[in-house]
Amino acid sequence: MEKNNNFSYFLSKLRAFWQRYFITKFLIIFILAAIFIISSYCTYVAKTIDVGTLHSSLEKTTRIYDSNNNKAGSIYSQKGTYVGFKRISPNIPNAILSTEDRNFYHEHGFSIKGIGRAALMVIKNKIMHRNYISGGGSTLTQQLVKNAYLTQEQTYSRKLKELFISIQVENVYSKNAILSMYMNTAYFGNGVYGVEDASQRYFGMPAKDLSVQDAAVIAGMLTNPGRFNPVDHPDLAKARRNVVLQLMVENNKLSQSKANYLKTLPINLKDNYSYKDKYKYPYYFDAVIDEAVNKYHISESDIMNKGYKIYTNLNQQQQTAMQNSFDNPSMFPNNAADGTKVQAASVAVNPKNGGVMAVVGGRGTHIFRGYNRAYQIKRQPGSTLKPIAVYTPALENGYSYDSSLVNKKKSYGSNHYTPKNYNDQYTGKIPMYKALADSMNAPAVWLLNKIGTDEGYKSVKKFGLPISESDNNLALALGGTSKGVSPQEMAGAYTAFANGGTMTKPNYIRKIVDASGTTVVDNTDNGDPTKVMSGKVADEMTSMMLNVFNEGTGVDAKPDGYQVAGKTGSTEADYAGDSNATRDKWIIGYTPDVVVATWEGFDNTNATHHLENLSGTGVGPLFKQEMQQIIPTTKNSNFDVKDASSMVQEKNRPANGSDTWENIKNGVSKFGSSIKDGFNNIKQNTENWIESAKKMIEK
Repeated sequence: MEKNNNFSYFLSKLRAFWQRYFITKFLIIFILAAIFIISSYCTYVAKTIDVGTLHSSLEKTTRIYDSNNNKAGSIYSQKGTYVGFKRISPNIPNAILSTEDRNFYHEHGFSIKGIGRAALMVIKNKIMHRNYISGGGSTLTQQLVKNAYLTQEQTYSRKLKELFISIQVENVYSKNAILSMYMNTAYFGNGVYGVEDASQRYFGMPAKDLSVQDAAVIAGMLTNPGRFNPVDHPDLAKARRNVVLQLMVENNKLSQSKANYLKTLPINLKDNYSYKDKYKYPYYFDAVIDEAVNKYHISESDIMNKGYKIYTNLNQQQQTAMQNSFDNPSMFPNNAADGTKVQAASVAVNPKNGGVMAVVGGRGTHIFRGYNRAYQIKRQPGSTLKPIAVYTPALENGYSYDSSLVNKKKSYGSNHYTPKNYNDQYTGKIPMYKALADSMNAPAVWLLNKIGTDEGYKSVKKFGLPISESDNNLALALGGTSKGVSPQEMAGAYTAFANGGTMTKPNYIRKIVDASGTTVVDNTDNGDPTKVMSGKVADEMTSMMLNVFNEGTGVDAKPDGYQVAGKTGSTEADYAGDSNATRDKWIIGYTPDVVVATWEGFDNTNATHHLENLSGTGVGPLFKQEMQQIIPTTKNSNFDVKDASSMVQEKNRPANGSDTWENIKNGVSKFGSSIKDGFNNIKQNTENWIESAKKMIEK
């Protein structure tokens, strides 16, 4: 009795407190405010999504165009062959609606019954301690919205967004348009999306010709494509088909007698589906997506699904040729003992605008948006950095292409840094152009020491290459950088030599147009041009680098019949062992129309995975073939300068003995010609006099 009195007393106090402080009103206000805030947020999300482009983005695949605006391929995800509503047999929507959403034509994007059913499932899950949200409450419109805009996660926030966006979609599109979009994007197992491709994959006919029983099979897969597709699970698929046929009877789309007959029929499979891989240039297309995501902040999902037109700098001839070269094993050193392939990467850039015309980022099986060594690998550039870190700033500080450099083994600084030439050979003195062509280390370091490491450091930075303050030392002359560089970064730096001193930044995308026709990115003829040296210095550098391929370390890599300037390079493997073990090999070459940078090496270098020798010629066959195939597709412009060796010969010609003898011979020849001309004149005059005398006698 006392306990009851105490409880009654507590309730009376609670009631008084509740009434005194208007707790009920506060709760109502709080609940209404929460509903208002949540509704406002979801409405905002729905309004900010441009559902007006949903149809066009689903209907169209994202297409990539080359530098001449010709179609190069497509990129897409979760899309099949899109067909209009009138090109779909009515049996298919009848089966789908009977199974998925019978009240579709009477709802406005959501179902009260469905929401109630889902709420009961939530309560049941809570009671049974299940930490997930059961499906079953979504309308067909909500399923379309989930696939087009949202993730597949089962959360309350996603369900709310789905609800409000569905209402927005219903405000914009007709019911038939919504149903058509759903049927064209639904997944039907075995990598097939859309009813058209599903009809071809399972029954060998277009969607417009599909029979009732086959349409029931298609509709039956929607709940679980992996479990109910007739290829992998024919018995389950048939049982599920019969369930759908009965649902069509209940929905007044089929008579019971007809359904009973159709249930007895077997499922006759026929596969006429042909998947056409339009991802023709995988490394290039990967790079396009990466640039769209990282530079222009367009999500991968949007790129894959929103039907963009992406206009690029791609040259399809160059790309095809480069891919074919990488597919040819004879272009590369032998695999390691364990079968690991020597990897490589190449990139071709237009020096005028920085447009990447071709790129391959590796050998072997391609992985979608996987490791693209052309711009993601970071390796020391070796001697390919000498033109940038040493010789360009030297010319800018008063040296000339034929200046005499010290070519001796010397030690520098307190740490006794001692660079060595390949094969440890030295000549005492050497002209600058020959030191560059033969990739001599000792004169390069001597020269950087003369002009000051600050000049080299500033030059590398000016050329846009990644560098840190710790790299400001003499090792920079030989490509010693802590951050490393990619082939694409090196190609970008060398555009300055090919383009009269103006550097352009490598880029892939010229323009992006969305499915509605609006230009969302315009990078036409940009390339971020930067003047990094004078035209005079650029010409002198080119004259020296022509010698690399004419008579220097790149002679074996020179394409037949073409003039190419550039530089080779290599780096030592950083482990104790074979002194000829090489980690990286580089060749960067250019004409006025194209810069090609090629790298070769193992992803992980060690005692059993390394290249041989430091000569820098191992990558030559690949580079040579690339250039022989790429240059003919360009304007094939000639350089305005001669190679340095020819310039030196012309410069020294007046003091050359053979030239003097040639002048004497020419003088004697002219004198002889004059005497001969004199005799001829006398002879001719004599003949004329005799002829005149004859005429006088005859008269």
